[in-house]
Amino acid sequence: MEALWMLLLLVVPLLCLTSSTFVFYFKKVFYVAYMMLLAMITIPLCVLKSGGRDIENMRIIRFMVRHVKYFLGLRFEVSGWEHLQTEGPYVIISNHQSSLDVLGMMEVLPDRCTPIAKKELLWAGTVGLVCWLGGVVFINRKKTSDAKSVMEDAAKTMLQDQIRLWVFPEGTRNQKGDILPFKKGAFHLAIQAQAPIVPMVFSSYSNFYLRKEKEFKSGTITLKILPKIDTKGLTSDDVTSLCDESYALMRSTFLEISGQPPQSNGPSTH
Repeated sequence: MEALWMLLLLVVPLLCLTSSTFVFYFKKVFYVAYMMLLAMITIPLCVLKSGGRDIENMRIIRFMVRHVKYFLGLRFEVSGWEHLQTEGPYVIISNHQSSLDVLGMMEVLPDRCTPIAKKELLWAGTVGLVCWLGGVVFINRKKTSDAKSVMEDAAKTMLQDQIRLWVFPEGTRNQKGDILPFKKGAFHLAIQAQAPIVPMVFSSYSNFYLRKEKEFKSGTITLKILPKIDTKGLTSDDVTSLCDESYALMRSTFLEISGQPPQSNGPSTH
């Protein structure tokens, strides 16, 4: 057994130095396994603090996750902190490239804020349970009627409990070097609650994380928090223009902070 451990201690560093594919899978497996372990530790802490499902548990989750970036060789450069100093409820919208976005979210997550996530995440073992304890709002993306109902309930909860919600308006992960057209749920939500929108943009991960090429190097992620967009007085008739305005603003910011030239692409079509 000791010989096996010695062999692993020799082989793993050697493979890390010589094989980018090994590093890719090693970091991916470590990330998933470590997050599940952290969730296992966090679950009883959340239950002890709040007795069950409570958005205040996101403080514990944030504290437990914020160091993970160091193990993966990642750094965040954040600007625009002042735009989070908004009182009361608001809706954060950001682009969505991979599960690594969770690390950026925990870097800047304001108090009394929780994300809206796909319902499938609820069944992701200890991670799903800790998300439920943190008040994550789960949505069935395959049923439009269910999604609308969840958004309506979320708008009421935002006002009643004075909470903030984090939404990925692209609706799915996207690592194509651009931002996908936005779906309109987040904008219906903000207008129903008459709550401002705070856009956040993550720079492209392509300089350190390439899924198809199996590369996962160390890298720096620029995260830019943009000025809030007010929704007071807007109605459902303004959803499309609000969506298109937010998309254009975030896309131009994404290209700028990712060092990419402007490209032509249409606004939201969903």
